[in-house]
Amino acid sequence: MDYFLTEDQQEIRDLARQVAEEKIKPVRAKYDEENAFPWEIVEEFKKTDLFAVLVPEEYGGISGKVTDVAILTEELSRVCGGISLSLGGSGLGMYPILISGSEEQKQKYLPLIADGEKLAAFALTEANAGSDAGGMETTAVKDGDYFILNGTKQWITNGGEADIYTVFALTNKAKGARGSSCFIVEKGTEGFTFGKKENKMGIRGSATRELIFDNCRIPKENMIGREGTGFMIAMKTLDKSRPMVAAQAVGIAQGAYEEAAKYSKERQQFGKPISAFQGVQFMLADMATQIEAARALVMQTAKMIDSGAKKYSKESAMCKVFASDMAMKVTTDAVQVLAGYGYMKEYPVEKMMRDAKITQIYEGTNQVQRGVIAANLLKEF
Repeated sequence: MDYFLTEDQQEIRDLARQVAEEKIKPVRAKYDEENAFPWEIVEEFKKTDLFAVLVPEEYGGISGKVTDVAILTEELSRVCGGISLSLGGSGLGMYPILISGSEEQKQKYLPLIADGEKLAAFALTEANAGSDAGGMETTAVKDGDYFILNGTKQWITNGGEADIYTVFALTNKAKGARGSSCFIVEKGTEGFTFGKKENKMGIRGSATRELIFDNCRIPKENMIGREGTGFMIAMKTLDKSRPMVAAQAVGIAQGAYEEAAKYSKERQQFGKPISAFQGVQFMLADMATQIEAARALVMQTAKMIDSGAKKYSKESAMCKVFASDMAMKVTTDAVQVLAGYGYMKEYPVEKMMRDAKITQIYEGTNQVQRGVIAANLLKEF
């Protein structure tokens, strides 16, 4: 479908596609197999100014619009959902600063992210605080002009690789999640270390680590927004970032569909390509239709956010749920079209199937998202 992209958006799409095809595709299997972080691709993102798409012009970027980031995310994820997260995870880590940071914080950190000089990471989840942010146990106790952080964060994308972390901690334990605040913590700060790198099912080209805070002392100026507004900042961040997860899911599904369609025209059975059989044709037709429907929902939600809409929690959750469920189905069907070959690592669809699964889980499981959608819907009656 024609989404009437501007010339600038077409340039972002074409450049991202070129980088994905020429730089990421040749090495995606290697990074998946080695569970390694793709620093060579990060350098390519820097050279081509793709990090700058994340950040508004006034802070050294070239866009900052959700629609543009969705276009970029889809194109990179079409080739590798894991490697694309080095950029996507940085955008997520940046959002609390962009949404609620002071002008001084924005001027200090956002240009570094736009240039790709420093990666960012978002640190909310804990062992007992995933979907339930009220289970947070990390604390930040004021000590003069500093806050002392203690606790751990779990499953943090870009963990250990990023230099800038937006970390949520309780400044008033009696209030639970509503007593949380958000802080900027830089890599190398005394008392801030990392746990083991996780050995994941998918997105293995992305680093996921535990963050450990042991009497980590940070200046009070590193607090984002007012004390006690951490929960609000986290929710605003996730509402704005969930379309990026949806765009990642659309990209993964698009890549899997293309592999399946191409294979169906090459694979011969009973004297003809399998694309000639109605059973395969119907699978491909459903895959393409589902992808286009998800893309339309993502693009409309992104444009809604960019237009200045005040409330979009429902729509953000809808596109994340729909696109990620679609990606899981499409990638599974792609493996089925390739049959025995689809199950082999020499073909990329098994990796795409593994990568798709996480989109149903992170930034709020799809079960939680359905609760968000329902709660917003019922307010209308």
